[in-house]
Amino acid sequence: MVTALDSKQALDPRIASFLKSPKKMLIDGKWVASKSGKTFPTYNPATGEVLVEIAEGDKADVDAAVAAARRAFESGPWHSMTPSQRGKLMWKLADLLEKYTDEFAALETADNGKPFAVAKAADVPLAVDLLRYMAGWATKIEGNTLNISVPYAPGLKFHAYTLR
Repeated sequence: MVTALDSKQALDPRIASFLKSPKKMLIDGKWVASKSGKTFPTYNPATGEVLVEIAEGDKADVDAAVAAARRAFESGPWHSMTPSQRGKLMWKLADLLEKYTDEFAALETADNGKPFAVAKAADVPLAVDLLRYMAGWATKIEGNTLNISVPYAPGLKFHAYTLR
Protein backbone atom coordinates (compact mmCIF):
# COMPACT_ATOMS: atom_id res chain seq x y z
CA MET A 1 0.00 0.00 0.00
CA VAL A 2 1.25 3.46 -0.85
CA THR A 3 2.01 5.70 2.12
CA ALA A 4 2.97 8.90 0.32
CA LEU A 5 0.99 10.19 -2.63
CA ASP A 6 2.96 12.29 -5.11
CA SER A 7 0.59 11.97 -8.06
CA LYS A 8 -2.25 9.90 -9.45
CA GLN A 9 0.33 7.35 -10.58
CA ALA A 10 1.31 6.78 -6.94
CA LEU A 11 -2.24 5.88 -5.98
CA ASP A 12 -3.33 2.33 -5.38
CA PRO A 13 -4.57 1.11 -8.80
CA ARG A 14 -8.10 0.57 -7.46
CA ILE A 15 -8.25 4.16 -6.21
CA ALA A 16 -6.77 5.53 -9.44
CA SER A 17 -9.41 3.58 -11.39
CA PHE A 18 -12.18 4.98 -9.19
CA LEU A 19 -10.93 8.53 -9.78
CA LYS A 20 -10.89 8.25 -13.59
CA SER A 21 -14.49 9.33 -14.09
CA PRO A 22 -16.35 12.34 -12.67
CA LYS A 23 -18.30 11.59 -9.51
CA LYS A 24 -22.07 11.92 -9.61
CA MET A 25 -24.76 12.29 -6.95
CA LEU A 26 -26.92 9.39 -5.77
CA ILE A 27 -30.51 10.60 -6.07
CA ASP A 28 -33.57 8.37 -6.26
CA GLY A 29 -31.41 5.26 -6.51
CA LYS A 30 -29.50 6.51 -9.56
CA TRP A 31 -26.10 8.14 -10.06
CA VAL A 32 -26.87 11.47 -11.73
CA ALA A 33 -25.01 14.57 -12.84
CA SER A 34 -26.06 17.88 -11.33
CA LYS A 35 -29.07 19.45 -13.02
CA SER A 36 -26.91 22.43 -13.97
CA GLY A 37 -24.20 20.17 -15.36
CA LYS A 38 -21.66 21.95 -13.16
CA THR A 39 -18.82 20.13 -11.44
CA PHE A 40 -16.05 21.20 -9.11
CA PRO A 41 -12.54 19.80 -8.73
CA THR A 42 -11.07 18.19 -5.67
CA TYR A 43 -7.31 18.49 -5.46
CA ASN A 44 -4.44 16.40 -4.20
CA PRO A 45 -3.08 18.77 -1.54
CA ALA A 46 0.43 17.35 -1.93
CA THR A 47 0.70 18.20 -5.63
CA GLY A 48 -2.13 20.57 -6.45
CA GLU A 49 -3.25 18.17 -9.17
CA VAL A 50 -6.96 17.63 -9.76
CA LEU A 51 -7.92 14.23 -8.38
CA VAL A 52 -11.43 14.15 -9.81
CA GLU A 53 -14.38 16.34 -10.79
CA ILE A 54 -17.44 16.09 -8.56
CA ALA A 55 -21.03 17.01 -9.42
CA GLU A 56 -21.85 20.45 -8.02
CA GLY A 57 -25.34 20.19 -6.60
CA ASP A 58 -27.52 23.25 -6.16
CA LYS A 59 -31.04 23.98 -4.91
CA ALA A 60 -32.70 21.99 -7.71
CA ASP A 61 -30.55 18.95 -6.88
CA VAL A 62 -31.26 19.27 -3.16
CA ASP A 63 -34.99 19.55 -3.86
CA ALA A 64 -34.84 16.41 -6.04
CA ALA A 65 -32.87 14.53 -3.38
CA VAL A 66 -35.24 15.54 -0.59
CA ALA A 67 -38.30 14.55 -2.66
CA ALA A 68 -36.70 11.19 -3.50
CA ALA A 69 -35.77 10.61 0.14
CA ARG A 70 -39.32 11.39 1.25
CA ARG A 71 -40.75 8.97 -1.34
CA ALA A 72 -38.27 6.30 -0.32
CA PHE A 73 -39.07 6.72 3.35
CA GLU A 74 -42.83 6.67 2.85
CA SER A 75 -43.07 3.82 0.35
CA GLY A 76 -39.65 2.16 0.19
CA PRO A 77 -38.40 -0.85 2.13
CA TRP A 78 -36.85 1.20 4.97
CA HIS A 79 -40.30 2.35 6.05
CA SER A 80 -41.54 -1.17 6.72
CA MET A 81 -38.31 -2.58 8.20
CA THR A 82 -38.12 -3.40 11.84
CA PRO A 83 -35.61 -1.46 13.92
CA SER A 84 -33.53 -4.64 14.14
CA GLN A 85 -33.41 -4.94 10.34
CA ARG A 86 -32.35 -1.29 10.05
CA GLY A 87 -29.59 -1.85 12.59
CA LYS A 88 -28.37 -4.91 10.69
CA LEU A 89 -28.08 -2.86 7.49
CA MET A 90 -26.01 -0.27 9.30
CA TRP A 91 -23.78 -3.04 10.67
CA LYS A 92 -23.37 -4.40 7.14
CA LEU A 93 -22.26 -0.95 5.96
CA ALA A 94 -19.76 -0.83 8.84
CA ASP A 95 -18.50 -4.31 7.92
CA LEU A 96 -17.94 -3.20 4.30
CA LEU A 97 -16.14 -0.05 5.39
CA GLU A 98 -13.94 -2.18 7.63
CA LYS A 99 -13.30 -4.73 4.86
CA TYR A 100 -12.08 -1.96 2.54
CA THR A 101 -10.18 0.03 5.17
CA ASP A 102 -7.07 0.37 3.00
CA GLU A 103 -9.02 1.73 0.04
CA PHE A 104 -10.96 4.26 2.12
CA ALA A 105 -7.80 5.32 3.94
CA ALA A 106 -5.99 5.80 0.61
CA LEU A 107 -8.90 7.91 -0.70
CA GLU A 108 -8.90 10.00 2.47
CA THR A 109 -5.15 10.51 2.16
CA ALA A 110 -5.37 11.52 -1.50
CA ASP A 111 -8.25 13.92 -0.85
CA ASN A 112 -6.98 15.76 2.22
CA GLY A 113 -3.29 14.98 2.57
CA LYS A 114 -3.60 13.17 5.88
CA PRO A 115 -0.93 10.51 6.45
CA PHE A 116 -2.15 7.10 5.31
CA ALA A 117 -1.27 5.54 8.67
CA VAL A 118 -3.53 8.01 10.50
CA ALA A 119 -6.42 7.50 8.10
CA LYS A 120 -6.04 3.72 8.42
CA ALA A 121 -5.55 3.62 12.19
CA ALA A 122 -8.00 6.34 13.20
CA ASP A 123 -10.36 7.77 10.59
CA VAL A 124 -11.75 4.59 9.06
CA PRO A 125 -11.96 2.59 12.31
CA LEU A 126 -13.67 5.50 14.06
CA ALA A 127 -16.22 5.71 11.23
CA VAL A 128 -16.81 1.96 11.56
CA ASP A 129 -17.26 2.30 15.33
CA LEU A 130 -19.66 5.22 14.91
CA LEU A 131 -21.82 3.30 12.41
CA ARG A 132 -22.00 0.33 14.77
CA TYR A 133 -22.82 2.56 17.73
CA MET A 134 -25.62 4.28 15.82
CA ALA A 135 -26.89 0.92 14.54
CA GLY A 136 -27.47 -0.07 18.15
CA TRP A 137 -29.77 2.90 18.65
CA ALA A 138 -32.14 1.58 15.98
CA THR A 139 -33.61 -0.77 18.58
CA LYS A 140 -33.71 1.72 21.44
CA ILE A 141 -36.48 4.09 22.31
CA GLU A 142 -35.15 7.33 23.71
CA GLY A 143 -36.61 10.73 24.21
CA ASN A 144 -38.55 13.00 26.48
CA THR A 145 -42.26 13.46 26.82
CA LEU A 146 -43.27 16.90 27.94
CA ASN A 147 -46.60 17.27 29.64
CA ILE A 148 -48.73 20.12 28.40
CA SER A 149 -49.94 22.67 30.87
CA VAL A 150 -53.61 23.40 31.13
CA PRO A 151 -54.27 26.62 33.04
CA TYR A 152 -57.84 25.72 34.02
CA ALA A 153 -56.81 22.35 35.57
CA PRO A 154 -53.90 23.12 37.94
CA GLY A 155 -51.99 20.10 39.16
CA LEU A 156 -53.34 17.74 36.51
CA LYS A 157 -51.02 16.36 33.83
CA PHE A 158 -51.99 15.91 30.21
CA HIS A 159 -50.21 14.39 27.24
CA ALA A 160 -50.85 15.33 23.63
CA TYR A 161 -49.43 13.99 20.39
CA THR A 162 -49.92 14.49 16.68
CA LEU A 163 -50.14 11.86 13.98
CA ARG A 164 -49.03 12.75 10.46
